[in-house]
Amino acid sequence: MRVALLGFPQSGKKTFFTLLTGRGRGASGFPALKPGETLEGIALIHDTRVDMLATIFKPEKTKYAENLIALCPDMAPGDAKRQWPHQREWLEAARHCDLLCVVVRAFTSDEVYHPSGSVDPERDRLTLEAELLLADLELIEKRLERLAKEKRAGGNGRTGGNGRTGQTPQQVQEEQTLGMLKQTIEREMKLVPLTLKPHELDPIRSLNLLILKPVLWVYNVDEDQLGKVKDAAGHNVFTVSCRIEQEIMDLEPAERDAYLKDLGLAASGLDRLNQAAYDALGLMSFYTVGKDEVRAWTIRKGSTAPTAAGKVHSDIERGFIRVEIIKFDDLIAAGGEAEAKARGKVQVKGRDYVIEDGDICHFRFNV
Repeated sequence: MRVALLGFPQSGKKTFFTLLTGRGRGASGFPALKPGETLEGIALIHDTRVDMLATIFKPEKTKYAENLIALCPDMAPGDAKRQWPHQREWLEAARHCDLLCVVVRAFTSDEVYHPSGSVDPERDRLTLEAELLLADLELIEKRLERLAKEKRAGGNGRTGGNGRTGQTPQQVQEEQTLGMLKQTIEREMKLVPLTLKPHELDPIRSLNLLILKPVLWVYNVDEDQLGKVKDAAGHNVFTVSCRIEQEIMDLEPAERDAYLKDLGLAASGLDRLNQAAYDALGLMSFYTVGKDEVRAWTIRKGSTAPTAAGKVHSDIERGFIRVEIIKFDDLIAAGGEAEAKARGKVQVKGRDYVIEDGDICHFRFNV
């Protein structure tokens, strides 16, 4: 999964990127970036279930699920109104991601200037939201103009069954879908949840519209404001303090839980972001276990057993016979795989079985 990290300058997104991926930490410091360059890194999704399974199986390798984080170039107020390609740098990077994570500055500091002259998180969030919407609106209008030109150019006297001259059924559907989205943006002027049917989405999929991507709003706050920012706009909003997250990362693992408890937090902001990203995209984890490796695998909720098998290896999906399932809680209660089997906790499922979050899977296949 690709997550775009977006925001205005001095919002803390570079620090957040370093905390998530480790890039920029240590003696080498943050990599020198060319203007408009996107930096990518891997964020491990720390999963306590993986840790518990590793304690039981003591594998040679332990592998968490991962998110790819793309640190996009700085946004700036007014970008969406500027002529291309000036807005292309952050916009094109974001369009090729699955999820938009927008960092909003809500911390105060005399040492860190604010591009707009003052700290006002709600003003910045509304401005950032407008930039995303206006960027899509421009793209939609350009595409509708192109479709209109193609329709006129194709006017050779032939009229299709749809009553329109010079258009394929797919172009007719594309025009209808884009027209509907244009009206929605102009009417709402805010990001609203949109669900398109497959026949509506297919003709416009290649446009990678931002309004069709889930958005997480991350307020980078002072320590005393953690957990106090409300989701007044009805979006996925949560708070982090990059300064506190840095302090957490500098602690030994055994000390982190106690520190989080003192702050009144159940989990670090980094772990909460990764989980929120999973939830926003409808993802979940299943596990494979053994002496060689304990590993978490990412699939979409509702995926069948052969699809999950394909995540492990395409040959396993192609030659899928069945899957042996042990529920995570059953394995932990038994203390090991052999005891779970002895208790009759192994379920044998076929091709139509829908994998559930936390399933421990052993796939049988033949190729």
